[in-house]
Amino acid sequence: MKLVNDMTVWFLNRRYERIEQFKKRPIETQQRMFTELLETARYTEWGSKYNYGQIKTIREYQQQVPVSTYEDLYPYIERVLKGEANVLWPSSIEWFSKSSGTTNARSKFLPVSPEALEECHYEGGKDMMTLLIQNRPDTKVFDGKGLSIGGTLHANPFDDYTQVGDVSAVIMQNLPAWGEIMRTPPLDVALMDHWESKLEKMAEICSEENVTSILGVPTWTIVLLDLIMERNNKTNLLEIWPDFEVFVHGAVSFEPYRDLFIQKYFPSKGVSYLETYSASEGFFAIQDDLDKIGEMLLMLDYGIFYEFIPLDQVGQKHPKALLLDEVEVGVNYALVISTNAGLWRYLIGDTIKFTSIDPFRLKVSGRTKHFINAFGEEVIVENADHAIKTAANSTDSLVANYTAGPVYMGDGSRGRHEWIIEFSKSPTDQAEFNRILDESLREVNSDYDAKRYKDMALLPPLIHIAPAGTFYSWMGSRNKLGGQNKVPRLSNDRSYLDDLLAILADQPSNA
Repeated sequence: MKLVNDMTVWFLNRRYERIEQFKKRPIETQQRMFTELLETARYTEWGSKYNYGQIKTIREYQQQVPVSTYEDLYPYIERVLKGEANVLWPSSIEWFSKSSGTTNARSKFLPVSPEALEECHYEGGKDMMTLLIQNRPDTKVFDGKGLSIGGTLHANPFDDYTQVGDVSAVIMQNLPAWGEIMRTPPLDVALMDHWESKLEKMAEICSEENVTSILGVPTWTIVLLDLIMERNNKTNLLEIWPDFEVFVHGAVSFEPYRDLFIQKYFPSKGVSYLETYSASEGFFAIQDDLDKIGEMLLMLDYGIFYEFIPLDQVGQKHPKALLLDEVEVGVNYALVISTNAGLWRYLIGDTIKFTSIDPFRLKVSGRTKHFINAFGEEVIVENADHAIKTAANSTDSLVANYTAGPVYMGDGSRGRHEWIIEFSKSPTDQAEFNRILDESLREVNSDYDAKRYKDMALLPPLIHIAPAGTFYSWMGSRNKLGGQNKVPRLSNDRSYLDDLLAILADQPSNA
């Protein structure tokens, strides 16, 4: 396998020159993406409606084309789902990514064009390994197999000639032969429909493979890794995969899980953790420096044009959208994308914060609809992740999952935040964990701190400890098992909390 590793490294190193080019010329690269997108789509129905053929500048584009949510674009997407051609994008659409719909109650069906597959998703997959090589030039990761948990595929309910599924399943189904050879488990197992049966089969097969890398969402990867360790009666995964090198993670913040992976699954400084930012809509950013935890390089040549809306502009009829040369470090922006799959000025629902503008590095700070602001405190997921990690580190504990929401003010009663937390390693002092969680939130969020001042508006958090497996059971009851589904961290209402509290109702009180 050494020859395979050496050839793959040589091939991927050639791509690094292109990455260096867009790092040096980011504005020019984005201008090229913009021009190519409009030129390609000028004769589509959408392009004709907004006069793409007459638009000469980005400012004209922003003035003529509205910022759109999924609900705004859905009438057009529905027609594509039903088989109409040349509506949003000229290429034939044979695949649709089914989003978990974490920002609303229903699933989203997003077109995946051939260009999006080749120039975005596949390019991102190659580039994440290219950037790993730059950090670990002596890597032997291609001597073994890459493990990935696939989603599922189903016939399009509107058109039997096309298919819908998790974006991971769409990507796997279309992998070239050489890509399929380098991964595990086999495609028929990776795309199995029944989640529990899939995990059992994956544990059986992957236990016998030389797995050197894993690509996955931390929450669901943990479930598989625990099963593999239990099946093989091992204390960590390096006893099964001694050549393991890297866990490539994304979709949710890794910070609540980092210590768990380092201490329990891969207790070795030789194992790296590389973050990516990808979604059903596209592949956006990759960690290019393993020492810069949480920071990812914005990938500018994937057929995506980026805009950034300050959070105080979100929801306005004509929000002011900024370009790369206008953004600032440390400011939260809502991400807007125009893509080579026909999503035009699409408000993806994520908030990001730039950590550097030379090159353009960012971190995902939360969701535009995943926050708590019931009392003017504006707590975002980034704040919550920081507080959870700080409290866990201070009490020698490991958090497996959590969610939080508001307890509303009543007649004469004050409000507070209510948390449900599942530990894989319990705190040495639960009261101390609760205190540090609250203090950490006050340190990173001045609005929350003001509301907590002398308990005048908000009482200390109410924290429930969930037994192991609670979140897994809850996600299963919502038909949300699988890699594309994420545990919602924060909500501005009590729907998630009340669902989970019902599951905990028969448990002894541990608030």
